[in-house]
Amino acid sequence: MIVDLFSGPRGWSEGLRMLGLTDIGLELDTAACRTAVAAGHPTIQCDVTQYPTRPFAGRTRGAIASPVCTPFSTAGKQGGVGDLPLVHQAVHDLAHGRDTRQGIKSACGDDKSILAAEPMRWLYDLRPEWVCLEQVPAVLPLWRQYAGILRSWGYSVWTGILNAADHGVPQTRRRAILIASRVRAVTAPEPTHSEHGDRYTTDLFGDRRPTWVSMADALDLQPGMWVRTRGQRRTPGGNEFTADAPSWTLTEKARSWWVLRHSKRANATVRRLDQPPATLVAGHARRDVEWVRIDGATDLEKRPLLLTEAAVLQGFVPSHPFHGSESARFLQIANAVPPLLAAHIVAAATGLPAPAPAAIPAACGA
Repeated sequence: MIVDLFSGPRGWSEGLRMLGLTDIGLELDTAACRTAVAAGHPTIQCDVTQYPTRPFAGRTRGAIASPVCTPFSTAGKQGGVGDLPLVHQAVHDLAHGRDTRQGIKSACGDDKSILAAEPMRWLYDLRPEWVCLEQVPAVLPLWRQYAGILRSWGYSVWTGILNAADHGVPQTRRRAILIASRVRAVTAPEPTHSEHGDRYTTDLFGDRRPTWVSMADALDLQPGMWVRTRGQRRTPGGNEFTADAPSWTLTEKARSWWVLRHSKRANATVRRLDQPPATLVAGHARRDVEWVRIDGATDLEKRPLLLTEAAVLQGFVPSHPFHGSESARFLQIANAVPPLLAAHIVAAATGLPAPAPAAIPAACGA
């Protein structure tokens, strides 16, 4: 059995499928659970922090966890960063069989910060063959604490920062990762792509890596398009980026992106994915497209990022059955581990062959 804590819409599970594996997910959010079930993934809707580990004892081969990241994310207020010493204490206590979560939670500035300690309760009780943990980069010091504890239990451990773009995902998403095994030596997964491609980088066998997958490639967009974030924000810096490169890290605010293309024709056609978007309702495309004048100089196309496009940029197939309101679906996408990245991480933990670069476009839904 493979247990997936805080499993969400099942980015880890989709990655496991690429390797021929199946997990069981524990998740509280109703919309995410509906998504998981619709995608065919076994799911227990529950509060992970209250669910007993006993049903999994002696039966768990792998453990996966992506605790809630909002307390530590740069996209939020980062209230959890100040709570890290308290979370470190909770991890230490759980690793020694003492459950002090409730008292420490009450002392935290953000009551979700303590969730980053939750995987240790399961690891202490279950001692799985392998472990994969994921969080935003600010949590790396905590993963290093986990690493020291796991090594004292006989695990081989690697922890560090991975960029999803280095593994074929059309997004420069950086995440703190922990990979551990008590039956084999582990290390970081070998990158399949690089920013500059074959100009600078070769893999272990001397083969030249392709460049990062761009948004234009993944979404079949015209090169030269630009994405503007946060609507008509007029402040300078970080407001636009080109579709000729991977997207920036998706957040739940991704639906406010505008896809912009210079054109002198007011009736220019918008190119989108060929696959039928199961989550869109009748008339959705008409509402998404409008033409505006910016600075009275050039006609630009303005339309929000579609849900299917956000899914593909995160590494899901566009038909993944996300459930819930539009906000809930974008939030699920933004919080998920990109499936292709998940497959490479789990392959490093288990020794299974990682997905080949040639398979990446299909996996990304291009």
